[in-house]
Amino acid sequence: MNATSSDVPAEAGPGRVLLLTTSHRVAPGLLSWPAWQALHAADRVLCADGAHPQLPYLREAGISVEEASPSAEELVDACAGGRTVVVVATGEGEPALTDGLARLAGTGRVRMPELELLPASYDLPGARLLDLVQVMDRIRAECPWSSLQTHKGLAKYGIEEAYELVEAIEEGDRDELREELGDVLLQVVFHARIAEEHPEEPFSIDDVAGGIVAKLVHRHPHVFGDETATTPEEVKEHWLRTKAVEKRRTSVTEGVPLGQPALALAAKLASRVRTAGLDVPLPKVQGIGYDLLTLAIRAEAEGVDPEAALRAAARAYRDAVQTVEKTQGA
Repeated sequence: MNATSSDVPAEAGPGRVLLLTTSHRVAPGLLSWPAWQALHAADRVLCADGAHPQLPYLREAGISVEEASPSAEELVDACAGGRTVVVVATGEGEPALTDGLARLAGTGRVRMPELELLPASYDLPGARLLDLVQVMDRIRAECPWSSLQTHKGLAKYGIEEAYELVEAIEEGDRDELREELGDVLLQVVFHARIAEEHPEEPFSIDDVAGGIVAKLVHRHPHVFGDETATTPEEVKEHWLRTKAVEKRRTSVTEGVPLGQPALALAAKLASRVRTAGLDVPLPKVQGIGYDLLTLAIRAEAEGVDPEAALRAAARAYRDAVQTVEKTQGA
């Protein structure tokens, strides 16, 4: 039975406030053992939100929860006599209440109860991805621009964001890298949300994630199976072998997107040829295009990304241009 003001002498102490927080990304009712212990032992349990998703589970566990939003002064009074009050926080974390308690404590005229933050459930790694999916779902439904987009219409943005990501990596800018990764991730979630609306062949972000998980597990038998790989070369061999079984391709050129940048395309074809151990002579044709092809194949054989190398050279050329502009402008 919960204690009342007549049960506990005033000299027992100022009591204790437990601010119990939960994550909306974890199923309601899945609380930590310390949280359940605190809830069962509390003299009173308060919650300002009568529709809080945890309340049905707390009541099912025999915990009496009062729907109340006390002021800081009222909460201090409720703790008088050594009582413990648990406040089940809403999504905002009760900032008004904690600010009020801080103001009271700052006056030095009030005997304050102990205040403890008790996380009752924690986000697992990747939990914020659930927020992204929810936000994207709402934007798709309510935004006049986003609600009209198609896979084809968004394709150019995927290319742009990928290039901006590469630039952030090459520039070594950590803040830009984090932001650009988010922009690329948005493209994935956006396309998956659009795909849910297909009348005949819909799929969701869960299907996308499930597919890549299955692929990664299957192509890493040295991690998830009985195979052994101790070097990067052995890992690549496993990957190519399992990929070949999956795709059942008749040519090493299958699956190479021809729409990618030309130097990257040439290097990819050269990589496929070299990995397969084929002896393919270069076309006996003169011209700048074939000269570039020869350089791209040479770069790939030497372990150099020709696209990255040319971008680095182009940036150096850009800097040289800007230097000349400054000199001539002066």
